Amino acid sequence: MAKVKTKYVCQNCGYETPKWMGKCPECQKWNTLVEEVVETTSQKSVAKRSFVSSNTSSKPVRINEIKAKNEDRFSSGIKELDRVLGGGVVRGSLVLVGGDPGIGKSTLLIQVSNEVAKGGKKVMYVSGEESESQIKLRASRLGIDSENLYVYTENDMEIIAAHIENLMPELVIADSIQTMQNPSIQSAPGTVSQIKEATSQFMRISKRMGIATMIVGHVTKEGAIAGPKILEHMVDTVLYFEGERFNAYRILRSVKNRFGSTNELGVFEMKNSGLEELENPSKILISEKPEDVSGSVIISTVEGTRPMLLELQALVATSNYGYPKRTATGVDPNRVSLIIAVLEKRVGVQIQNSDVYINIVGGIKINEPSMDLGIALAICSSFRNKPIKNDVAVCGEVGLTGEIRAINFVEKRIDECRKLGFKKILIPKSNLYGLKKYDDIEVVGVYNLRQAINEVI
Repeated sequence: MAKVKTKYVCQNCGYETPKWMGKCPECQKWNTLVEEVVETTSQKSVAKRSFVSSNTSSKPVRINEIKAKNEDRFSSGIKELDRVLGGGVVRGSLVLVGGDPGIGKSTLLIQVSNEVAKGGKKVMYVSGEESESQIKLRASRLGIDSENLYVYTENDMEIIAAHIENLMPELVIADSIQTMQNPSIQSAPGTVSQIKEATSQFMRISKRMGIATMIVGHVTKEGAIAGPKILEHMVDTVLYFEGERFNAYRILRSVKNRFGSTNELGVFEMKNSGLEELENPSKILISEKPEDVSGSVIISTVEGTRPMLLELQALVATSNYGYPKRTATGVDPNRVSLIIAVLEKRVGVQIQNSDVYINIVGGIKINEPSMDLGIALAICSSFRNKPIKNDVAVCGEVGLTGEIRAINFVEKRIDECRKLGFKKILIPKSNLYGLKKYDDIEVVGVYNLRQAINEVI
Protein backbone atom coordinates (compact mmCIF):
# COMPACT_ATOMS: atom_id res chain seq x y z
CA MET A 1 0.00 0.00 0.00
CA ALA A 2 1.39 3.38 -1.06
CA LYS A 3 2.23 5.83 1.68
CA VAL A 4 -0.16 8.78 1.90
CA LYS A 5 1.64 12.06 1.34
CA THR A 6 0.58 15.06 3.38
CA LYS A 7 1.42 18.74 3.55
CA TYR A 8 0.65 21.56 5.95
CA VAL A 9 -1.31 24.51 4.56
CA CYS A 10 -1.83 27.87 6.28
CA GLN A 11 -5.56 28.56 6.56
CA ASN A 12 -4.93 32.30 6.53
CA CYS A 13 -2.69 32.86 3.49
CA GLY A 14 -2.37 29.45 1.78
CA TYR A 15 1.35 28.95 2.49
CA GLU A 16 2.42 25.30 2.09
CA THR A 17 5.19 23.44 3.91
CA PRO A 18 6.08 19.72 4.28
CA LYS A 19 6.32 19.95 8.08
CA TRP A 20 4.30 21.55 10.82
CA MET A 21 5.32 24.89 12.30
CA GLY A 22 3.66 26.84 15.05
CA LYS A 23 3.97 30.16 13.21
CA CYS A 24 3.38 30.66 9.50
CA PRO A 25 6.54 32.26 8.00
CA GLU A 26 4.47 33.98 5.28
CA CYS A 27 1.71 35.81 7.21
CA GLN A 28 3.24 35.52 10.72
CA LYS A 29 0.05 34.01 12.18
CA TRP A 30 0.17 31.39 14.93
CA ASN A 31 -1.48 27.93 14.80
CA THR A 32 -2.89 28.31 11.28
CA LEU A 33 -1.09 25.34 9.64
CA VAL A 34 -3.42 22.35 9.04
CA GLU A 35 -2.39 18.97 7.67
CA GLU A 36 -3.93 18.07 4.30
CA VAL A 37 -3.52 15.08 1.99
CA VAL A 38 -1.56 15.73 -1.20
CA GLU A 39 -3.58 14.87 -4.31
CA THR A 40 -1.38 13.07 -6.83
CA THR A 41 -2.12 13.31 -10.56
CA SER A 42 -1.57 10.22 -12.70
CA GLN A 43 0.41 10.30 -15.92
CA LYS A 44 -2.70 9.33 -17.90
CA SER A 45 -4.70 12.30 -16.65
CA VAL A 46 -1.80 14.65 -17.42
CA ALA A 47 -1.52 13.28 -20.95
CA LYS A 48 -5.28 13.52 -21.43
CA ARG A 49 -5.35 17.13 -20.20
CA SER A 50 -2.50 18.15 -22.50
CA PHE A 51 -4.20 16.42 -25.45
CA VAL A 52 -7.47 18.24 -24.78
CA SER A 53 -5.74 21.61 -24.42
CA SER A 54 -3.78 21.14 -27.63
CA ASN A 55 -6.89 20.30 -29.66
CA THR A 56 -9.18 23.00 -28.32
CA SER A 57 -10.95 25.30 -30.77
CA SER A 58 -9.94 28.42 -28.86
CA LYS A 59 -7.11 30.48 -30.30
CA PRO A 60 -5.60 33.95 -29.79
CA VAL A 61 -7.48 36.72 -31.60
CA ARG A 62 -6.79 40.38 -32.24
CA ILE A 63 -8.48 42.71 -29.78
CA ASN A 64 -10.03 44.77 -32.60
CA GLU A 65 -11.69 41.60 -33.94
CA ILE A 66 -13.54 40.94 -30.68
CA LYS A 67 -17.15 42.13 -30.68
CA ALA A 68 -18.06 43.88 -27.45
CA LYS A 69 -21.46 43.10 -25.98
CA ASN A 70 -23.38 44.38 -23.00
CA GLU A 71 -23.76 42.13 -19.99
CA ASP A 72 -27.10 40.37 -19.73
CA ARG A 73 -28.53 41.53 -16.40
CA PHE A 74 -31.71 41.04 -14.44
CA SER A 75 -32.98 42.91 -11.39
CA SER A 76 -32.54 41.45 -7.92
CA GLY A 77 -35.76 43.16 -6.85
CA ILE A 78 -33.80 45.30 -4.37
CA LYS A 79 -32.73 48.67 -5.76
CA GLU A 80 -29.88 49.16 -3.30
CA LEU A 81 -28.31 45.81 -4.28
CA ASP A 82 -28.78 46.58 -7.98
CA ARG A 83 -26.96 49.89 -7.44
CA VAL A 84 -24.00 48.19 -5.75
CA LEU A 85 -23.81 45.50 -8.45
CA GLY A 86 -23.71 48.14 -11.18
CA GLY A 87 -27.27 47.88 -12.49
CA GLY A 88 -28.44 44.37 -11.61
CA VAL A 89 -27.30 40.75 -11.39
CA VAL A 90 -25.17 39.63 -14.36
CA ARG A 91 -25.98 36.19 -15.74
CA GLY A 92 -23.05 33.83 -15.33
CA SER A 93 -21.41 35.96 -12.64
CA LEU A 94 -20.01 34.71 -9.33
CA VAL A 95 -20.62 37.08 -6.40
CA LEU A 96 -19.01 36.70 -2.95
CA VAL A 97 -20.84 38.30 0.01
CA GLY A 98 -18.84 38.65 3.24
CA GLY A 99 -19.67 40.06 6.66
CA ASP A 100 -19.60 39.52 10.41
CA PRO A 101 -21.78 36.81 12.01
CA GLY A 102 -25.33 38.00 12.63
CA ILE A 103 -24.97 41.09 10.44
CA GLY A 104 -27.75 39.95 8.06
CA LYS A 105 -26.07 38.20 5.11
CA SER A 106 -28.47 35.25 5.05
CA THR A 107 -31.44 37.56 5.57
CA LEU A 108 -30.43 39.74 2.62
CA LEU A 109 -29.84 36.79 0.29
CA ILE A 110 -33.08 34.98 1.09
CA GLN A 111 -34.93 38.25 0.47
CA VAL A 112 -33.11 38.51 -2.87
CA SER A 113 -34.13 34.92 -3.61
CA ASN A 114 -37.76 35.73 -2.94
CA GLU A 115 -37.77 38.90 -5.07
CA VAL A 116 -36.13 37.14 -8.03
CA ALA A 117 -38.46 34.15 -7.67
CA LYS A 118 -41.50 36.44 -7.63
CA GLY A 119 -40.33 37.72 -11.00
CA GLY A 120 -40.85 34.26 -12.51
CA LYS A 121 -37.26 33.00 -12.33
CA LYS A 122 -36.17 29.76 -10.68
CA VAL A 123 -33.94 30.25 -7.64
CA MET A 124 -32.03 27.55 -5.77
CA TYR A 125 -31.02 28.36 -2.18
CA VAL A 126 -28.34 25.91 -1.00
CA SER A 127 -27.49 25.85 2.70
CA GLY A 128 -24.73 23.86 4.34
CA GLU A 129 -25.38 25.36 7.78
CA GLU A 130 -29.14 25.29 8.40
CA SER A 131 -31.83 22.66 8.06
CA GLU A 132 -34.87 23.09 5.84
CA SER A 133 -37.09 23.77 8.87
CA GLN A 134 -34.75 26.51 10.13
CA ILE A 135 -34.79 28.21 6.73
CA LYS A 136 -38.59 27.90 6.60
CA LEU A 137 -38.91 29.57 10.01
CA ARG A 138 -36.82 32.52 8.88
CA ALA A 139 -38.69 32.70 5.57
CA SER A 140 -42.06 32.72 7.37
CA ARG A 141 -40.91 35.54 9.64
CA LEU A 142 -39.92 37.55 6.55
CA GLY A 143 -43.13 36.72 4.68
CA ILE A 144 -41.35 34.67 1.99
CA ASP A 145 -43.44 32.04 0.22
CA SER A 146 -42.65 31.87 -3.51
CA GLU A 147 -43.41 28.94 -5.81
CA ASN A 148 -40.14 29.38 -7.74
CA LEU A 149 -37.85 29.32 -4.68
CA TYR A 150 -36.23 25.92 -4.08
CA VAL A 151 -34.38 25.17 -0.82
CA TYR A 152 -31.72 22.46 -0.64
CA THR A 153 -29.63 21.57 2.43
CA GLU A 154 -26.43 19.84 1.35
CA ASN A 155 -22.69 20.48 1.47
CA ASP A 156 -21.45 17.84 -1.03
CA MET A 157 -20.43 19.78 -4.13
CA GLU A 158 -20.88 16.84 -6.53
CA ILE A 159 -24.50 16.34 -5.44
CA ILE A 160 -25.17 20.09 -5.51
CA ALA A 161 -23.76 20.36 -9.05
CA ALA A 162 -26.00 17.48 -10.22
CA HIS A 163 -29.14 19.13 -8.78
CA ILE A 164 -28.24 22.48 -10.35
CA GLU A 165 -27.97 20.83 -13.78
CA ASN A 166 -31.33 19.08 -13.29
CA LEU A 167 -33.20 22.15 -11.98
CA MET A 168 -31.51 24.73 -14.26
CA PRO A 169 -32.19 27.78 -11.99
CA GLU A 170 -31.31 31.32 -13.04
CA LEU A 171 -29.90 32.19 -9.61
CA VAL A 172 -28.03 29.97 -7.13
CA ILE A 173 -27.24 31.09 -3.58
CA ALA A 174 -24.78 29.08 -1.46
CA ASP A 175 -24.64 29.69 2.29
CA SER A 176 -21.78 29.37 3.04
CA ILE A 177 -18.68 28.51 0.99
CA GLN A 178 -16.80 27.44 4.15
CA THR A 179 -19.25 24.56 4.70
CA MET A 180 -19.04 23.13 1.16
CA GLN A 181 -16.78 20.16 0.47
CA ASN A 182 -15.65 17.90 -2.35
CA PRO A 183 -15.47 14.23 -1.22
CA SER A 184 -12.49 13.60 -3.52
CA ILE A 185 -10.37 15.96 -1.36
CA GLN A 186 -9.37 14.38 1.93
CA SER A 187 -9.56 17.41 4.18
CA ALA A 188 -12.21 18.97 6.40
CA PRO A 189 -14.69 21.60 5.16
CA GLY A 190 -13.38 25.13 5.59
CA THR A 191 -9.76 24.28 4.78
CA VAL A 192 -7.91 26.08 1.99
CA SER A 193 -8.15 23.14 -0.42
CA GLN A 194 -11.90 22.69 0.09
CA ILE A 195 -12.68 26.41 -0.23
CA LYS A 196 -10.65 26.73 -3.44
CA GLU A 197 -12.20 23.62 -5.01
CA ALA A 198 -15.79 24.53 -4.04
CA THR A 199 -15.37 28.05 -5.43
CA SER A 200 -13.84 26.66 -8.62
CA GLN A 201 -16.82 24.33 -9.10
CA PHE A 202 -19.33 27.13 -8.60
CA MET A 203 -17.33 29.27 -11.03
CA ARG A 204 -17.35 26.54 -13.70
CA ILE A 205 -21.09 26.01 -13.27
CA SER A 206 -21.77 29.76 -13.52
CA LYS A 207 -19.70 30.32 -16.65
CA ARG A 208 -20.73 27.13 -18.47
CA MET A 209 -24.46 27.32 -17.78
CA GLY A 210 -24.89 31.10 -17.52
CA ILE A 211 -26.26 30.90 -13.98
CA ALA A 212 -25.75 33.83 -11.61
CA THR A 213 -24.31 32.54 -8.33
CA MET A 214 -23.97 34.26 -4.95
CA ILE A 215 -21.87 32.65 -2.23
CA VAL A 216 -21.60 33.68 1.41
CA GLY A 217 -18.12 33.95 2.94
CA HIS A 218 -17.47 34.09 6.66
CA VAL A 219 -14.97 36.62 7.96
CA THR A 220 -12.10 36.32 10.43
CA LYS A 221 -11.81 38.35 13.62
CA GLU A 222 -9.70 40.87 11.69
CA GLY A 223 -12.64 41.45 9.32
CA ALA A 224 -11.21 39.75 6.21
CA ILE A 225 -13.01 36.92 4.43
CA ALA A 226 -11.86 33.58 5.87
CA GLY A 227 -9.68 31.46 3.62
CA PRO A 228 -6.93 32.33 1.15
CA LYS A 229 -6.89 35.67 -0.69
CA ILE A 230 -7.20 33.75 -3.96
CA LEU A 231 -10.89 33.28 -3.11
CA GLU A 232 -11.52 36.97 -3.75
CA HIS A 233 -9.45 36.85 -6.95
CA MET A 234 -11.50 33.98 -8.38
CA VAL A 235 -14.93 35.60 -8.11
CA ASP A 236 -16.31 38.42 -10.28
CA THR A 237 -17.68 40.59 -7.48
CA VAL A 238 -16.87 40.95 -3.77
CA LEU A 239 -19.43 42.62 -1.50
CA TYR A 240 -18.93 43.39 2.20
CA PHE A 241 -21.93 43.72 4.52
CA GLU A 242 -20.95 46.14 7.29
CA GLY A 243 -22.48 47.78 10.33
CA GLU A 244 -22.65 47.63 14.08
CA ARG A 245 -24.47 44.50 15.20
CA PHE A 246 -26.60 46.44 17.70
CA ASN A 247 -27.28 49.30 15.30
CA ALA A 248 -30.22 49.21 12.90
CA TYR A 249 -28.32 50.44 9.83
CA ARG A 250 -26.34 48.19 7.50
CA ILE A 251 -23.96 49.09 4.67
CA LEU A 252 -23.43 46.93 1.58
CA ARG A 253 -20.13 47.95 0.01
CA SER A 254 -18.54 46.78 -3.25
CA VAL A 255 -14.77 46.24 -3.03
CA LYS A 256 -14.40 44.39 -6.35
CA ASN A 257 -16.70 44.40 -9.35
CA ARG A 258 -15.80 43.32 -12.88
CA PHE A 259 -19.13 44.64 -14.17
CA GLY A 260 -19.36 48.03 -12.45
CA SER A 261 -17.89 50.56 -10.05
CA THR A 262 -16.00 49.40 -6.96
CA ASN A 263 -17.05 52.41 -4.87
CA GLU A 264 -20.81 51.93 -4.78
CA LEU A 265 -22.64 51.67 -1.49
CA GLY A 266 -26.12 50.51 -0.45
CA VAL A 267 -27.81 51.39 2.83
CA PHE A 268 -30.32 49.15 4.63
CA GLU A 269 -32.20 49.21 7.91
CA MET A 270 -32.71 46.02 9.90
CA LYS A 271 -36.29 45.60 11.11
CA ASN A 272 -38.44 42.73 12.40
CA SER A 273 -39.71 42.18 8.87
CA GLY A 274 -36.16 41.93 7.48
CA LEU A 275 -33.86 44.39 5.72
CA GLU A 276 -35.46 47.49 4.24
CA GLU A 277 -33.57 49.63 1.76
CA LEU A 278 -33.08 53.33 2.42
CA GLU A 279 -33.45 55.28 -0.80
CA ASN A 280 -32.68 58.59 0.94
CA PRO A 281 -30.34 57.73 3.84
CA SER A 282 -29.19 61.35 4.31
CA LYS A 283 -32.59 62.50 5.52
CA ILE A 284 -32.82 59.71 8.08
CA LEU A 285 -29.21 59.79 9.31
CA ILE A 286 -29.26 63.53 10.11
CA SER A 287 -32.86 63.73 11.37
CA GLU A 288 -31.88 63.46 15.06
CA LYS A 289 -29.12 66.06 15.05
CA PRO A 290 -29.43 68.12 18.26
CA GLU A 291 -29.76 71.90 18.07
CA ASP A 292 -27.43 74.34 19.79
CA VAL A 293 -25.06 71.61 20.99
CA SER A 294 -21.32 71.94 20.46
CA GLY A 295 -19.25 69.22 18.77
CA SER A 296 -21.80 68.26 16.10
CA VAL A 297 -21.48 69.00 12.37
CA ILE A 298 -23.00 67.77 9.11
CA ILE A 299 -20.47 66.43 6.60
CA SER A 300 -21.12 65.89 2.90
CA THR A 301 -19.58 62.71 1.52
CA VAL A 302 -19.84 60.71 -1.72
CA GLU A 303 -19.68 56.93 -1.92
CA GLY A 304 -19.48 55.78 -5.54
CA THR A 305 -22.14 57.84 -7.30
CA ARG A 306 -24.23 58.50 -4.18
CA PRO A 307 -23.91 61.74 -2.17
CA MET A 308 -24.75 61.39 1.52
CA LEU A 309 -25.03 63.76 4.44
CA LEU A 310 -23.91 62.36 7.80
CA GLU A 311 -23.71 63.73 11.32
CA LEU A 312 -20.21 63.70 12.80
CA GLN A 313 -19.84 64.24 16.53
CA ALA A 314 -16.78 65.12 18.59
CA LEU A 315 -16.23 65.36 22.33
CA VAL A 316 -13.16 67.01 23.84
CA ALA A 317 -12.80 66.42 27.58
CA THR A 318 -10.06 66.99 30.13
CA SER A 319 -7.92 63.89 30.49
CA ASN A 320 -7.50 62.23 33.88
CA TYR A 321 -4.49 60.21 32.74
CA GLY A 322 -0.96 61.04 31.71
CA TYR A 323 -1.60 59.92 28.15
CA PRO A 324 -4.80 61.38 26.60
CA LYS A 325 -7.20 59.03 24.82
CA ARG A 326 -8.02 59.24 21.11
CA THR A 327 -11.11 57.17 20.27
CA ALA A 328 -12.75 57.11 16.83
CA THR A 329 -15.81 55.19 15.62
CA GLY A 330 -16.60 55.10 11.91
CA VAL A 331 -13.41 56.94 10.88
CA ASP A 332 -9.72 56.07 10.71
CA PRO A 333 -8.12 56.78 14.13
CA ASN A 334 -4.80 57.62 12.44
CA ARG A 335 -6.53 60.30 10.39
CA VAL A 336 -8.02 61.79 13.55
CA SER A 337 -4.58 61.94 15.21
CA LEU A 338 -3.18 63.70 12.13
CA ILE A 339 -5.93 66.35 12.14
CA ILE A 340 -5.45 66.95 15.88
CA ALA A 341 -1.74 67.55 15.24
CA VAL A 342 -2.56 70.02 12.44
CA LEU A 343 -5.01 71.88 14.72
CA GLU A 344 -2.38 72.22 17.43
CA LYS A 345 0.45 73.27 15.13
CA ARG A 346 -1.32 75.45 12.53
CA VAL A 347 -4.32 76.86 14.41
CA GLY A 348 -3.07 76.87 18.00
CA VAL A 349 -5.86 74.74 19.48
CA GLN A 350 -4.20 73.32 22.60
CA ILE A 351 -5.84 69.91 23.08
CA GLN A 352 -2.68 67.88 23.73
CA ASN A 353 -3.85 67.20 27.31
CA SER A 354 -7.48 66.43 26.42
CA ASP A 355 -9.29 63.22 25.52
CA VAL A 356 -10.85 63.34 22.04
CA TYR A 357 -13.75 61.13 20.96
CA ILE A 358 -15.06 61.02 17.36
CA ASN A 359 -18.20 59.25 16.17
CA ILE A 360 -20.27 59.05 12.98
CA VAL A 361 -23.93 58.66 13.88
CA GLY A 362 -25.64 55.55 12.52
CA GLY A 363 -22.73 53.12 12.78
CA ILE A 364 -21.50 53.92 9.25
CA LYS A 365 -17.80 53.76 8.36
CA ILE A 366 -16.42 56.39 5.98
CA ASN A 367 -12.85 56.65 4.67
CA GLU A 368 -13.25 59.52 2.22
CA PRO A 369 -10.71 62.37 2.74
CA SER A 370 -13.44 65.02 2.32
CA MET A 371 -14.54 64.40 5.91
CA ASP A 372 -11.29 65.91 7.27
CA LEU A 373 -12.75 69.41 7.52
CA GLY A 374 -15.78 68.09 9.40
CA ILE A 375 -13.56 66.32 11.95
CA ALA A 376 -11.50 69.45 12.53
CA LEU A 377 -14.55 71.73 12.93
CA ALA A 378 -16.33 69.31 15.27
CA ILE A 379 -13.25 69.12 17.51
CA CYS A 380 -12.93 72.92 17.61
CA SER A 381 -16.64 73.30 18.29
CA SER A 382 -16.47 70.93 21.27
CA PHE A 383 -13.21 72.44 22.56
CA ARG A 384 -14.58 76.01 22.47
CA ASN A 385 -18.09 74.86 23.47
CA LYS A 386 -19.61 76.79 20.56
CA PRO A 387 -22.24 75.04 18.41
CA ILE A 388 -22.30 74.96 14.59
CA LYS A 389 -25.63 75.88 13.01
CA ASN A 390 -27.83 72.99 11.87
CA ASP A 391 -28.28 74.37 8.36
CA VAL A 392 -24.52 74.32 7.64
CA ALA A 393 -22.68 71.47 5.91
CA VAL A 394 -18.95 71.10 5.32
CA CYS A 395 -16.58 69.09 3.12
CA GLY A 396 -12.87 69.31 2.33
CA GLU A 397 -9.56 67.53 2.72
CA VAL A 398 -7.07 68.96 5.22
CA GLY A 399 -3.35 69.05 4.38
CA LEU A 400 -0.46 69.02 6.83
CA THR A 401 0.08 72.77 6.44
CA GLY A 402 -3.54 73.45 7.36
CA GLU A 403 -4.70 74.12 3.79
CA ILE A 404 -8.08 72.86 2.50
CA ARG A 405 -7.47 70.77 -0.62
CA ALA A 406 -9.84 70.22 -3.54
CA ILE A 407 -12.29 67.30 -3.59
CA ASN A 408 -14.42 65.55 -6.24
CA PHE A 409 -18.15 65.67 -7.03
CA VAL A 410 -18.70 69.09 -5.45
CA GLU A 411 -21.89 69.76 -7.43
CA LYS A 412 -23.42 66.47 -6.26
CA ARG A 413 -22.68 67.38 -2.66
CA ILE A 414 -24.22 70.84 -3.06
CA ASP A 415 -27.35 69.46 -4.77
CA GLU A 416 -27.86 66.98 -1.91
CA CYS A 417 -27.61 69.82 0.62
CA ARG A 418 -30.09 71.93 -1.36
CA LYS A 419 -32.54 69.03 -1.54
CA LEU A 420 -32.53 68.73 2.25
CA GLY A 421 -32.91 72.46 2.89
CA PHE A 422 -29.38 73.49 3.95
CA LYS A 423 -28.57 77.20 3.66
CA LYS A 424 -24.79 77.12 3.68
CA ILE A 425 -21.96 74.77 2.70
CA LEU A 426 -18.19 75.11 3.14
CA ILE A 427 -16.06 73.75 0.30
CA PRO A 428 -12.37 74.13 -0.70
CA LYS A 429 -11.74 77.48 -2.39
CA SER A 430 -10.11 75.78 -5.38
CA ASN A 431 -13.43 74.04 -6.12
CA LEU A 432 -15.15 77.42 -6.68
CA TYR A 433 -13.55 77.91 -10.09
CA GLY A 434 -16.00 76.94 -12.83
CA LEU A 435 -18.77 76.24 -10.32
CA LYS A 436 -22.24 77.50 -11.25
CA LYS A 437 -23.99 80.00 -8.98
CA TYR A 438 -26.77 78.95 -6.60
CA ASP A 439 -29.59 81.18 -5.35
CA ASP A 440 -30.98 78.95 -2.59
CA ILE A 441 -27.72 78.03 -0.82
CA GLU A 442 -24.61 79.99 0.14
CA VAL A 443 -21.44 78.29 -1.13
CA VAL A 444 -18.36 79.48 0.78
CA GLY A 445 -14.86 78.62 -0.38
CA VAL A 446 -12.19 78.31 2.34
CA TYR A 447 -8.44 77.97 1.76
CA ASN A 448 -7.23 77.00 5.25
CA LEU A 449 -8.43 75.69 8.59
CA ARG A 450 -8.29 79.01 10.39
CA GLN A 451 -10.63 80.63 7.85
CA ALA A 452 -13.06 77.69 8.03
CA ILE A 453 -13.18 77.88 11.84
CA ASN A 454 -13.83 81.64 11.80
CA GLU A 455 -16.62 81.10 9.25
CA VAL A 456 -18.81 78.71 11.27
CA ILE A 457 -17.67 78.90 14.93
